Amino acid sequence: MTSSPSQAPWGLLLSGGLDSGILLGHLLGQGHHVQPFYVRSGLVWEEAELATLRRLLAAMRCPELHPLVVFDEPLDDVYGQHWSMTGTSVPDAGTPDEAVYLPGRNLLLVLKAAVWCQLHDVRRLALAPLESNPFPDATDQFFVEFADLLESAFGRRLEILRPFAAMSKREVMQLANGSPLELTFSCLAPVGELHCGRCNKCAERQAAFREVARDDPTEYAHTSST
Repeated sequence: MTSSPSQAPWGLLLSGGLDSGILLGHLLGQGHHVQPFYVRSGLVWEEAELATLRRLLAAMRCPELHPLVVFDEPLDDVYGQHWSMTGTSVPDAGTPDEAVYLPGRNLLLVLKAAVWCQLHDVRRLALAPLESNPFPDATDQFFVEFADLLESAFGRRLEILRPFAAMSKREVMQLANGSPLELTFSCLAPVGELHCGRCNKCAERQAAFREVARDDPTEYAHTSST
């Protein structure tokens, strides 16, 4: 997060959630050019997520923000009847973070974006996992070894950067600085384009706003009785 702004764009994998949305605003605020990527795999929330992400990017439009690139990486033949594909038994607000694990998620997200970056001479690719991420494909070791593997495959280094990797959700939320967080999306079981208000990710979202004593601008299809 200390590199000097330059015309060379940072690739940025965007889910449209709070963390990646805040990272987008942070990079633009530092004067960096940003090439946003979205990976579409056929997960049940992606239609609503991508529609919201497009609105976020329109609201943050500036000369440094490059047009969104959407990759298609279908996983129905791999994930099969996984809850992320069927929408059945989606982890609810009472489940631990481990319940929302998507096998190989970061491996799959980074790989296609990395190939695009190599073909378009983009030397940095950023993601927004936090220190609390409990999954094996979000560790320092994973990203160092994966970058080494990519260098072996391509013959040159792609920096895989995680500017928020040592930060808590509270610390990241405090970087929002006027970002249109109402145009971020983090729900596993949307009702149309609304957050469901009941899933694990909606509960995480609500807690994030409470942690920084900020009104939650999200419209939920179902509101908590507590």
